[in-house]
This record gives sequence, structure tokens and C-alpha cells, in this order.
Amino acid sequence: MTRGRGFPQGFKVAERAPEAPQPLAGVRVLDLATMMAAPAAAAYLAEFGADVIKVEKPREGDPQRRWGTTKAGESVFWKSISRNKRSLTLDLRTRRGAEILRLLVRRTDVVIANFRPGTLDSWGIGYEWMATANPAVILLEVSGFGQGGPLARRPGFGTLAEARSGFAHLTGQPEGAPTLPNMGLADGVAGIMGAFAVMLALRARERGDGLGQRIDLSLCDSILRLIEPSLLDWSQLGIAGQRTGSRSVHVAPRNVYRCRDGNWVALSASTPSIARRVFAAIGRPELADDPRFVDNSSRLENVKELDLVIGEWIGRHDASEVVEIMEKAEAAVGPVQDIPQIHQDPSFRERPSFVEVEDQTFGPMRLVDVVPRLSRTPGKVRATGPALGQHTREILAELGLLGEYEGLEEEGVV
Repeated sequence: MTRGRGFPQGFKVAERAPEAPQPLAGVRVLDLATMMAAPAAAAYLAEFGADVIKVEKPREGDPQRRWGTTKAGESVFWKSISRNKRSLTLDLRTRRGAEILRLLVRRTDVVIANFRPGTLDSWGIGYEWMATANPAVILLEVSGFGQGGPLARRPGFGTLAEARSGFAHLTGQPEGAPTLPNMGLADGVAGIMGAFAVMLALRARERGDGLGQRIDLSLCDSILRLIEPSLLDWSQLGIAGQRTGSRSVHVAPRNVYRCRDGNWVALSASTPSIARRVFAAIGRPELADDPRFVDNSSRLENVKELDLVIGEWIGRHDASEVVEIMEKAEAAVGPVQDIPQIHQDPSFRERPSFVEVEDQTFGPMRLVDVVPRLSRTPGKVRATGPALGQHTREILAELGLLGEYEGLEEEGVV
């Protein structure tokens, strides 16, 4: 494994717009979830000013704290996925823990959970109770396959959603095995969908009768939206999508190509004009009139021959030459960068795409900055993921329960 070495000299700390009220200032969110998808949705809300309280088991905390690579005994990724959150330890399985959670729900705008369907009801804090105690509350429930249906009780891991949805079947080389992504793709997409859904529900509450609602978000549904073109090809045309490597079934040329220096570039000619520019850039402008490549349908039918022509030219040049020539021709091409190259890429440093934040354990950390960027009310990374229970006393004090802290701690409630 290549060890990270941070950014070279010249890295720019993100410049911040003058402080302005953030869009979600005053919105309180209870993050009852664990691991990735639902907590990611909460993190996105926290970046834009929501007060996100991360509720965790005493002593154990979210398993995400121990997931993946670690430094000084702590998960590196935890520091990002829990950015801007406050940590409250609370055992929801105890009577007093459930009572405290009910107090919080009464003062909360959004609750985010990813328990198996029915779990919150079994604790006496399901949506029906929430809607009675706080009619304005919004409950986002993230699961593998939805709150109802024959798969509702199945384990809800992103890997299973990536497989069942067809994503893995469509990914990989034609002669190879189905390929799972090497990152939490289903979780990541569902996290974005979850934050989007919460914003819709907040907007509906604001414009309507002030009532909240329940949001049912499935990891599998989220991935289905990504592969919908293939689903439509089957339902409308009877075409069953198969693995095509880095080629596209809709446009050509589109692939990755190996350069003379061993590096790779990605190229996409998604419009007729870009295809003509590619042909001109490789010194073969006549290919634009070749019956095999004259339009996109012809290029798709003859994609192997087309890739051989383009790949042969690219193989005679270093990656930097390919990019320079193609960019001058206004063709869509870019380097396939590895992780160290990303850290060296001046475009990421100068945009900047990263922000440096001080962490209480690691010291300075460079995190991917807030996406998207708002010109007047930008999001902000105020802090990295908190220590377990770091804000328990603070939150109990806000509930008027600080005097109970020691007793609750002795009982294992917090």
C-alpha cells in the first residue's frame, strides 16, 4: 500500500466566504444510524449548518470508528463521515435511554436511522410515536431493500444492493467476473439521496401545514437509478446489458487507453463534433467520413476496430503528450490518476478541492471540501469526527439533565 504523504508545498487552505447564516442553521438532526449511508446523509446536512447529534452506544460507539485504515488507533474515515457532528452516548435499549431519546425527538426536526424495519417500534420510539409526540418531525429510514416487501428484513449492506441491482453484473471486463466497486458506492449514492430527501421534506413542511413525514430510502433503489439506461434497454428493446469493460454501450469511442510511458488516459467522444476532433488530433481526419465511423451507431458497431486505431496512436505517445494534443483539439480526454497523483494535481490544490482541518488526535487533516459550493451561504467543515461521547454532558445540559449525568453513567445509560 502506498503511504500518503500529504500535499506538496503550495497547498492552499480553502478560502472561505464571509460568514453568513447557513441554510440549515437552527435545524436539529438526530443521527441514530451506524456505518456509512445514513451517517453520510447526516454529514451533508451538518456541512450546511444543521446541528447533528450522533447518538452512539456507550463504550462501543459506531462500528465505523473501527472500520478501514486506522491511525493512532482511530479510523481515518471516521474523521470525515462524522464531520461537524456532536457525539452523545445513549443506550436506547434501556428504559431511561429511550426516555431521553424521546425528549430529544420532541426538540428535533429530523431523525435519521438505519435499523432493520420494526426495530424502532420495538423500542417504543417508532414513527407513529414520533409523529404523535412531534408532528413536525421527519424520519429518514435507510435500509438495504426498503421498509416493506419480501426483502425488508434482509441484511442491508451496500454490497448486496450492488449485486442484486445489476450493477456488479454490468461492471468488469467482458470475459471476467462480475465486479463490485472497491468503495461504498451504494452507500455513497444513498447518502446523497438521503440528504436530498430530507431537504425535500423540510421544504414541504415549510410550504405546507408544518407536518413532517416518513422517508423510506433503499440502497438498492438508489443503485437502480444509476443503471436505469440498461433497465430501459431491456424493458423497451429486449437488450440485456452485459459487461463491456470501460467501453460504453451508448457512445463510441469511449475507453481507457495505455500510453507509451505506462500511464493511462480516458477518452470520451459523446458528440459527433468531439469524435471528429479526436480523428483530427490523431492525424486521421478522413475517419470522420469512413462508413465504419461516420456516425455513433456505426462507431458502436465497429468499436473494436475504432479502439485499435485510437489505441495504436495513443500507445506511441506519453500520457502528457496525449492530453496536450487532445486538449488543443478540444477533445474530451483526461489522465487516469492514481491516489498519489491526485495529491500532486495542481488543479485540485488550486481550486481548492480540499480543506485543512485541525483534528484533536491526528493534528492537521486534509479532507475533501464541501460539495456543492454555494456562493452566498456556503457549507463549511467546522470540525472532524468527535471522540466517543465528547458532547454527552453538553447535550444533557441542554435537556436540563446534567445533574443526572453521573448516575446515568454508572447505570450504563450514557
